[in-house]
Amino acid sequence: MSSAPAVAASSLWVDEDGVRQPSGDVHAWTPGTNQTLCGLALSRSRLGRFQHVSWADAVWIEQTTDHGLHLCPKCSAATTPRSQRGRRWARVRPRP
Repeated sequence: MSSAPAVAASSLWVDEDGVRQPSGDVHAWTPGTNQTLCGLALSRSRLGRFQHVSWADAVWIEQTTDHGLHLCPKCSAATTPRSQRGRRWARVRPRP
């Protein structure tokens, strides 16, 4: 199994080279499993698997093109390292 998450999406579009690309609701998926990182079952949710598209590529496609991608916020949180999430917790006024 690969450690880098691939993409599962609700619909697709075909680019000018004839390669299937994700569209619609996009979720992070670990190949070899039957569920996304947010817990949706691929078969019950009728999500298409895009093993050739990494999650980082889906984020880049969502930011640069307007093909109607909606990245799952739970999957985004699961794939973002804790150090990059921002808003680190800190106690403002500790008790005496």
